[in-house]
Amino acid sequence: MAIRIVVAEDHYLVREGLRRLLETQDELEVASVCGDLDSLLEAVEVERPDVVVTDIRMPPGNTDEGIQAATRLRASSPDVGVVVLSQYAVPSYVLALLDGGSERRAYLLKERVDDVDQLVAAIRTVAAGGSVLDPKVVEALVAENARSEDSPLNELTPRERDVLREMAEGKNNAAIAASLFLTERSVEKVIHSIFLKLGLTWETAVHKRVKAVVLYLAESG
Repeated sequence: MAIRIVVAEDHYLVREGLRRLLETQDELEVASVCGDLDSLLEAVEVERPDVVVTDIRMPPGNTDEGIQAATRLRASSPDVGVVVLSQYAVPSYVLALLDGGSERRAYLLKERVDDVDQLVAAIRTVAAGGSVLDPKVVEALVAENARSEDSPLNELTPRERDVLREMAEGKNNAAIAASLFLTERSVEKVIHSIFLKLGLTWETAVHKRVKAVVLYLAESG
């Protein structure tokens, strides 16, 4: 079964370009496109998509309508995944998106639209109940916090930092192991060490540990 998508973007050329890009993928079906928050919510009610791909800013306020949509859909359509596309690597936006749960949520920088494989991977992940954060957002959060001399991030080994970034991007242990050429058992040990050093509660569910790491990075910055 194809993953049904509603696209929300107020700029016509960007919206059409995104629609055509997604329609090149056999596993995806664009059910509707729209240009503002109200029409997005209406489209979700009518089309019952699996995933919404939305700009973070659009009418009526051009502030954080993509985040607002994700919040409202958490209550009205909890099975719908949301991929927010943004120009901003801002921790407050990420935390707002994950507020109430990180399941079925992704935050990608708009430049990722050019990388169809990464965009499709994010869509597939949220459709399956997972969460994804843009690697550049994670890098920015880690870099910001590592500037403090007393940050526990400075106690992490290079390998632990690598695993932390992969983990915050929403990857499970198998994917991290494949990416870093490690065994899954080694990845599990490294993650235990990271959580111990950062004072975080151990979480087995990927979406929960993504939120835990982002909360730590944002609140300690």
